Amino acid sequence: MKNIIIINGPNLNLLGKREPDIYGSQSFDSFFETLQGDFPQFKLDYFQSNIEGELIDKLHEVGFSYDGIILNAAAYTHTSVGIGDAVKGISTPVIEVHISNTYSREEFRHHSFISPNAGGVILGFGLQSYSLALQSFL
Repeated sequence: MKNIIIINGPNLNLLGKREPDIYGSQSFDSFFETLQGDFPQFKLDYFQSNIEGELIDKLHEVGFSYDGIILNAAAYTHTSVGIGDAVKGISTPVIEVHISNTYSREEFRHHSFISPNAGGVILGFGLQSYSLALQSFL
């Protein structure tokens, strides 16, 4: 059984409450339960932090032992050289995920420090972006 972890960055703890027109009305905890049911072939773990250093620490912790990482660094995607370097420095494959289509939003969201080091990027499919990322690990 493959161990996959989903790592979510800042403000994603507010899913279901924050800007539902962009992010939907479902909480991530509720959606995570759905993912566990839809993908029983994976052992799924979940981590969320609003703190950049905690995200980097988690990448370091799991980046040599897990079979895959699904990373939605949220706003840090566009600002954190440190998270980009952490992804580059680990051996576990990383899929970068975004709920919204970042290219249809503000210009600063068009650049990612993670993408050059990720195995793939999935964006714009709402929470289903996570399902698509999991399918890539099948």
